[in-house]
Amino acid sequence: MKIILNGACGKMGKVILAAMEKDADITLAAAIDPGFTETDAAHLAAFPKEKIDADVIIDFSHHTAIGAVADYAEEFGVPVVLCTTGQTGDELARVRALATKVPVFFSANMSMGIALLVELAKKSAAVLPNADIEIIEKHHSAKLDAPSGTALMIAQAIKSVRENLTMMLGRSGRRAREKNEIGIHAVRAGSIVGEHEVILATENEIITIGHAAQSRSVFADGAITAAKWLCGKDAGCYNMQDMISK
Repeated sequence: MKIILNGACGKMGKVILAAMEKDADITLAAAIDPGFTETDAAHLAAFPKEKIDADVIIDFSHHTAIGAVADYAEEFGVPVVLCTTGQTGDELARVRALATKVPVFFSANMSMGIALLVELAKKSAAVLPNADIEIIEKHHSAKLDAPSGTALMIAQAIKSVRENLTMMLGRSGRRAREKNEIGIHAVRAGSIVGEHEVILATENEIITIGHAAQSRSVFADGAITAAKWLCGKDAGCYNMQDMISK
């Protein structure tokens, strides 16, 4: 399988390149990043106007790059694994439009463990319909978006089985917790790779479901697994839950 990696000079881009070198089934078709000061056929500062011989694009750059990624993918019919977060409404609309033309794998978190956490959280929320639910996410101090895309993804998954829940981003002031709130709390400190915890509490018991990423390699492995899974799929928008359930 031949992969175009967009965002190759970033922290995650470098981790994915290292993971690809260890996988005998993968060839780097091109690495793309505006940070390249010297370019050649395999190292580009931007998507070219001509087609690259590739089976899939992995985009781990920045959410604002969706225009360039989508334009290239649509023109040459290349599937996309989209690993960025923080999209605006217009950018999400562009992702949905792209998915009508090519297969798009779009997940706020590429960890298989997080995918399992989401399923466990949904099941727990359904089994305990009266439980108070809180989500705590922790990331490194340089992360810009808060709450994390993963925390919002978990909350939306829980809302799919508890439709009356409303999101409370952070908590301050003096007032009682409303029954149908789902609280989301963001911590930004040091070099935390990524930690997510879901707390479900009733009057008599507390259930805690948690996941901690030990290194960025877990996200690289997930992105490569998704790329392999996506090849050959019909146009549409897919996510981790689709991959682990089939």
